[in-house]
Amino acid sequence: MKNPEGRAAGNFSSSPIPRYLQVADVLRQRIARGTWPQGHRLPSLETLMAEFGVARVTLRQAIELLSRDGLVSPQQGRGTFVTGRPDNERWLSVVTTLDELARMYRDTEPQVITISESTTPPALRPEEGTPAERYVFMRRVHLRDGQPYCVIQIHLDERIFRRSPRRFREEAIIPVLMSLKSVTVARAHQVLTIGTADMEVARLIGIAVNAPVAEVRRIFHDEAGRAIYVAEVTYRGDAIHVEMNLKP
Repeated sequence: MKNPEGRAAGNFSSSPIPRYLQVADVLRQRIARGTWPQGHRLPSLETLMAEFGVARVTLRQAIELLSRDGLVSPQQGRGTFVTGRPDNERWLSVVTTLDELARMYRDTEPQVITISESTTPPALRPEEGTPAERYVFMRRVHLRDGQPYCVIQIHLDERIFRRSPRRFREEAIIPVLMSLKSVTVARAHQVLTIGTADMEVARLIGIAVNAPVAEVRRIFHDEAGRAIYVAEVTYRGDAIHVEMNLKP
């Protein structure tokens, strides 16, 4: 059986995430998208049980979770009604210029997990430029308003790192990089793909294993074609907002 969101009920059994959390996520999305507006009465438990192929206790757990979040209100003898909408957490826009990228990271709080100042170079495909002689490797979690939203692994040209090591250790890398007058970024490229969180990423940014994430590979080159900055970034899927102008 397929539900209105296009998810097969049988898919719930193949995920390590508890079923009540999966059901709650589907219901939350219907409220967030306005499919179930304020005051809407949810379908009966029997209807939802048939739709999702789960037990009554699972649905009760999912509804209790949404109730604690202020999204629904079960009313004795009347049913369960929508009483709120989830906060819009998709504040992180996909940007297309270096200045916008630097501005986006200025309000973040980097938390260093790993730093190694003598590391092997990142794996580069032929079209991704030539490697620098040495790199500094950093693995970080970035936070906004105290909440983690991405994990980032960075290889930074050691020569550039040495120009401001304290700032590179303590601040977001891209704003520092763009502020150095002695550094020229001649070319920058990034690729975004959609994936799912593994156990380590899920732990670091506070999401469920296999939750959707946006994965970005970002490379900056200098005028000689050297890859001076190579980053692998994993963003929470519920923080990403993609908006594009389509050419007519």
